[in-house]
Formats: sequence, C-alpha cells, structure tokens
Amino acid sequence: MKIKAVALFAGGFVLYVLLTLAVLLFYKDDPAQMSWQHRENFNAKVIGRYKITDNNLQDDVIKRLGGPDITKAIEVNGAIYQLLYYRTHRKLADGITTEDECTALLFANRLLVAKGEDAISQYQQYAANGNS
Repeated sequence: MKIKAVALFAGGFVLYVLLTLAVLLFYKDDPAQMSWQHRENFNAKVIGRYKITDNNLQDDVIKRLGGPDITKAIEVNGAIYQLLYYRTHRKLADGITTEDECTALLFANRLLVAKGEDAISQYQQYAANGNS
C-alpha cells in the first residue's frame, strides 16, 4: 500500500513537471491579450533585451511586441526611418499614451539601429537634415 502511494505521488509529480515545461516552452506571450500593466512590463523586458548589434528586423519586433502605440516615419535620401514607440511606464492615469510614457525604437530600412533616447535623437537629426 505504501509503495502504491509513493508511485502515485511520483507519477503525479512527473506529470506536473512535464506540463509545466510544456507551457514554458511552447506558450508564447500575446501582448494583445495582456492587461495594460502586464503589457508595459512585457514591453520593457523585451526592449531591454534588444541589442543594436543583433540585426533585429522591424517585422520580428512587431511580431513579438505587437503594434506600436505611436509611430513616426520619414524618408531621407532614399532611406526610410521609422520611430516606433512602445509604452513601458505610465505617468498619468488619463487614458492617453504619450511619448514620454514610451520607449522608442528607431528602424532604418526595417533594421533596428537605436533605442530609447538615442533613437529619438537620431530620428530628430534625420528629420532636420531631411527637411533642409
């Protein structure tokens, strides 16, 4: 009887571990299904992991993070620069997402070239040079 209980417990534990691993390995986060608090945290974590040297493509970023909250774009000398803003922290509970509540990602011809304040500065330089 004692061996039967131990075997049943061990089998249940193994099943629990296998199900947990399956969820962790195969379940992908879906930003569209998250609450705004979870989405902000998710965006901040994912954006924090992006390195400029990793050749991140815009389509891959959008696939992972979902659509951006704010977008700007400009074409300068045949190159397309897109500044995508993803909300990563809330400042005011007013229901409006503003640029200061977001982290910016700058793409040049669909390749990530800068993030954060660097992205905003570079985009402003391109915009100023493109309009002169």
